[in-house]
Amino acid sequence: MYVKTLLATAVLLVAGAAQAQSVGTCPTLPANSGLAWDTLDGSGYTFCKAIRPSDGQQVLAVMITTDSTFRPRRPNRLQEARIDGGETWWYRGELSGSTGTEVRETQVEIDRRHVAHISLRGRTEEELAHAMSLAEALRFDDVRLSIN
Repeated sequence: MYVKTLLATAVLLVAGAAQAQSVGTCPTLPANSGLAWDTLDGSGYTFCKAIRPSDGQQVLAVMITTDSTFRPRRPNRLQEARIDGGETWWYRGELSGSTGTEVRETQVEIDRRHVAHISLRGRTEEELAHAMSLAEALRFDDVRLSIN
């Protein structure tokens, strides 16, 4: 009986460790996105860049913090979005010194203390639409908030 209990406990510990390893500092990307996170953890924030490995291009970025510097302006509001079950809006952003590139931004409340500022850019409407659909498929349920 003791051996069975010990074995069952060991199996649960291994399963718990495997589950803990699946938790990351960035939101979960869609399985078919073909993107990989490049992560930078700093004092009070986590910055995640979704990179396309084929050409190294950034598709979107997520800044997770307790207080975002992004301040949405109603005149820049473009369209509604739903990210990780929450309703939000996409806003037109600006990219200094870059003509022909459109920027979209939004903000998502992760929990009572943390927000995620999502930004993306594209040179064409198709690039923007693709990046926005990827951002709208992000899941924050497994994010380990290392910025407590």
